[in-house]
Amino acid sequence: MRQFLRDNGLSVTLFLLFLISLIGQAVAGWRANVEELRLRELPENSFAEYLATGYFLSAVFENWESEFLQMSAYVLLTVFLFQKGSPEPKKPNEDNPEEETPEKHRHDPDTPWPVHRGGLILKLYSHSLSIALAALFLLSFWLHLAGSTGQTNEEALQHQQPGRCR
Repeated sequence: MRQFLRDNGLSVTLFLLFLISLIGQAVAGWRANVEELRLRELPENSFAEYLATGYFLSAVFENWESEFLQMSAYVLLTVFLFQKGSPEPKKPNEDNPEEETPEKHRHDPDTPWPVHRGGLILKLYSHSLSIALAALFLLSFWLHLAGSTGQTNEEALQHQQPGRCR
């Protein structure tokens, strides 16, 4: 276990911080929802019930949506734009090793298998971070929409109106 934690300390720490943040957001959202229901003289939700509501889903995925959009934009912009003095983007007027074509290293034994394979697999591999971030943004967008729809329907039911969205 000690070896695992040493070798994976960054991942474990980031996962724990993520989990603590998500739990904190859930508890704070639940307390706010309980207060809102109390003011409307409606029955309170348990914490477990709250986690299945549109309120919780909408709040979580609204945050994730904006984060994945920002990360996607940053990754894509660093491909084309320079920023003097920054360690992340490419350096202007210098050779940048990330601009070398993977085909130059096709026969190196330490290169990943998509480089050896080439073709469409290599193209997808070369853009995998952008693809993953765009997919996570779209998934977050859809889940935010689904949560907001659920929230709208829950509010309509609380006011004894028919659901507005399906």
